[in-house]
Amino acid sequence: MLAALLFDLDGTLTNSDTLHLVAIQQLLLEEDGRSFTEHEFEQHCAGRANAQMCMNLFPQRSITEHQAFADRKEARFRQLATQLEPIPGATRLLDYAEQHGIGMVVVTNAPRANADHMLAALGFSERLARVVVAEELPHAKPHPLPYLTGLEKLKAEAHVGIAFEDSIPGLTAAKAAGIFTVALATTQSPSALQAAGADLVIDDYNDPRLWAHIEQMHSA
Repeated sequence: MLAALLFDLDGTLTNSDTLHLVAIQQLLLEEDGRSFTEHEFEQHCAGRANAQMCMNLFPQRSITEHQAFADRKEARFRQLATQLEPIPGATRLLDYAEQHGIGMVVVTNAPRANADHMLAALGFSERLARVVVAEELPHAKPHPLPYLTGLEKLKAEAHVGIAFEDSIPGLTAAKAAGIFTVALATTQSPSALQAAGADLVIDDYNDPRLWAHIEQMHSA
């Protein structure tokens, strides 16, 4: 019986990674005259909590300096992200979950201020009121704790849930929590997501294979 849907946020409910890339590019150029490529973003930033991102970007800087940069980067992102569009089919899936009494939770490595801002910009604040912010836990993704916490919030077990992810760290976390994981190919190639262990790779939430699996789980 399908009882839980667990959603990552960036790149999963909305295609926002481009704005994160721009925010980092702008700040690095302004502060250090440093260029930053999309490939570097995918290697060092995509799907990672800010602490790990800053360790990758500035290995010689202190934790205090890391936090200051992360705060500036997220503030710049929120300035850029005034309007966000859901991934196609996302609203349809939320409608389905509400109609069938399926619990939903957001599980994100984004900071709380970003999560609140993004859900409001999407118009999903009330529909996705349960939010697990990985940075508020002892471990962020790729550790399974954020997804295990999401399951606890929904009072659900892993085998009755579906997780939705777009990044390798997030996919690793959801799979380690024992959840059937659907990967959206918004920030990584389908082959990379499949190699990382995705149970299903889709372009958006209208994929008929996703709905076949949902119906199969719901009728079990």
